[in-house]
Amino acid sequence: MVLVALVAAGIWWFGIRDASAAATDPVTRTVAASLTTMQKSVGGSGTLTPSVQQDVSFAVSGTVTAVPVAVGQTVTAGQTLATVDTLQLTADLLQAKANLADARATLADASGTAQVAAAQAQVDVAQSGVDTAQAAMDDATLTAPVAGLLTAVNLEVGDAVGGGDGPTADAEAPFTIVGTDAWEVVVTVSDADVALIEVGDQAEVTLDEATEPVFGTVSEIGLLSTGDTGVAAYPVTVAITGDQDGLHDGVAAEVELVYERRTDVLTVPSLAVTTAEDGTTTVQQTGEDGELVDVPVTTGETSGNVTEIVDGLAEGDEVVLAVFTPGTGGSGRQVPELPGGGMVFEGGPGGGPQLRQGGPADG
Repeated sequence: MVLVALVAAGIWWFGIRDASAAATDPVTRTVAASLTTMQKSVGGSGTLTPSVQQDVSFAVSGTVTAVPVAVGQTVTAGQTLATVDTLQLTADLLQAKANLADARATLADASGTAQVAAAQAQVDVAQSGVDTAQAAMDDATLTAPVAGLLTAVNLEVGDAVGGGDGPTADAEAPFTIVGTDAWEVVVTVSDADVALIEVGDQAEVTLDEATEPVFGTVSEIGLLSTGDTGVAAYPVTVAITGDQDGLHDGVAAEVELVYERRTDVLTVPSLAVTTAEDGTTTVQQTGEDGELVDVPVTTGETSGNVTEIVDGLAEGDEVVLAVFTPGTGGSGRQVPELPGGGMVFEGGPGGGPQLRQGGPADG
């Protein structure tokens, strides 16, 4: 009976001791070096606007005879917006054609080099008159130069319109067409950053209250500074590309102008990288016996929370990101700080883990 009790006690003591030892063994968290895309960008903000916003006016004078469209209507390129009477225009065209016929008759009767040259000049002038009169006749029907939404129709049948840029020209364009299938954002970029950007660069546009970004390309870079604070800044126009459903005029937009993008860049989390005072850069890996081994690496650029590895690692290589040591009896056990002041784990009350921030000042 006594022997059995002693054996049982021995099993209990060794079992508890082994469990306690296992509970205090460090647990290493690793992460694999992986390929990613790294980019550099310049940020800015602006407002979404339609790329097409065009005022349309008559190029001829006359009285409006028809306005077959209304505000809010979507029109296609070439669709009739309005017409004016053609009585005077028809008379002008007939007179121009008569002048051309007379000039051609004179040319046919001309003799001698000088007479022929003069007659030919008259024919050319008369032909130009016919072309002008015909163009005016064609302009009696005002058509939409682009497709879009009519946001202004300031014209009624019976109104008098005056074409051209003279004193009889319309003070306000009778029609305004806004495109609904092409959008842009104009952002202001500082003098220091605008030199980094080129036409054709890609852009990521985050619209106010949108869940997903839209994309675009730099379509124009202004040559004149628009800065009003004494600091030179230039307008950069981004043309939105891809799916444009659901876009609206006047929406606030945050824009990232990407001027450099590299794909398949080998990276590890920056917390896994340590740089010594002498400039030597290392990561830690787990050796065959479970010990931590410092591995020299050559780093490149840092983007967000990852660092580029130029040399020293290959894709899939595991590097140490954190070391967790469970506590014992609620007191816990401190582990060495992670490289670069990263996160370390200590044993918490009752042997549970607790997370604390490591740093160079801890010691």
